[in-house]
Amino acid sequence: MSTRHDTAASPVKGGAAPGRPPRGTASASAKDKEERRRKKLSRRWQRDMRWSPYAFVAPFFLLFLAFGLFPLIYTGWASLHQVELTAPTDMNWVGLKNYTRIFDDDFFWNAARNTLTIGIISTVPQLLMAMGIAHILNYKLRASTFYRVAMLAPYATSIAAASLVFVLLFGRDYGMINWALDFVGIDPVAWQDDKWPGQFAVSTIIIWRWTGYNALIYLAAMQAIPQDLYESAALDGANRWQQFLHVTLPSLRPTILFTVVVSTIGASQVFGEPLLFDPNKGASGGAEHQFQTLGLYLYEQGWVNQHLGRASAIAWVMFLILIVIGIINYVISRRLRASS
Repeated sequence: MSTRHDTAASPVKGGAAPGRPPRGTASASAKDKEERRRKKLSRRWQRDMRWSPYAFVAPFFLLFLAFGLFPLIYTGWASLHQVELTAPTDMNWVGLKNYTRIFDDDFFWNAARNTLTIGIISTVPQLLMAMGIAHILNYKLRASTFYRVAMLAPYATSIAAASLVFVLLFGRDYGMINWALDFVGIDPVAWQDDKWPGQFAVSTIIIWRWTGYNALIYLAAMQAIPQDLYESAALDGANRWQQFLHVTLPSLRPTILFTVVVSTIGASQVFGEPLLFDPNKGASGGAEHQFQTLGLYLYEQGWVNQHLGRASAIAWVMFLILIVIGIINYVISRRLRASS
């Protein structure tokens, strides 16, 4: 007689129908996956926030290292050697000899004086005219946008084209300037042969190119001045000229300092205008070096006389001059902030 077994056998491991996992285990696994995904995204976001700014500014620093810092260091190293343009890899150590030769060179001091006088002649009228133009444009005028765009037209013009036009204007025999002077009974002026007329002519090119640029800077600063100050001055009985003296100018002191410093730096690097004003003399700056600037003197030593060592020393002297200008700017601006 057979025996009956009511109890079922346990399922065989690896069978066709495995047991279903508990419901709580599946939801916990999904939550773990979601938590891991969120942590991974969080780590990626943190890395992105940490390193993205460096990636964005990296192109600038790479270009600066290649075309700014490396030439500066190499120029400083070359200034301590005797190097010729025909053999730039052959360097002979001379120490500070290039600097001592420069300071004993009369042509260097002549170029420094010309740079100073051209800078004064061009910067002072330029900034005064820019201030006046900005004050006029600050009022409500018809077609004000057109006038503002027109102010930038000289700045956008090629320096070569502008210089060649002024060469024709200041021509001795057929120039329009001498024609106008002859019309009022004044003898023609040899603009390219005399010192002061030549420097004045070169300065007019600089004034024409940069007056509109500085005028727009002043205009932007004027529009940032609160109108309440002008209304208070008007209530006190101040006319427009008094408002300009006691409201506009004090508010523009930081901007005026900025334009003075920038114009001074630009004047110390004047190159294209005097070079193209007398193309026959080239880097000499006239027959007697009467309007040769430091930039032209550097170019003459390096690429005409082929003395790269001396040219490098001149470049570093100009760089030190700019550092001094920057320090003066910092001291003055700090005192202005303290006084205000």
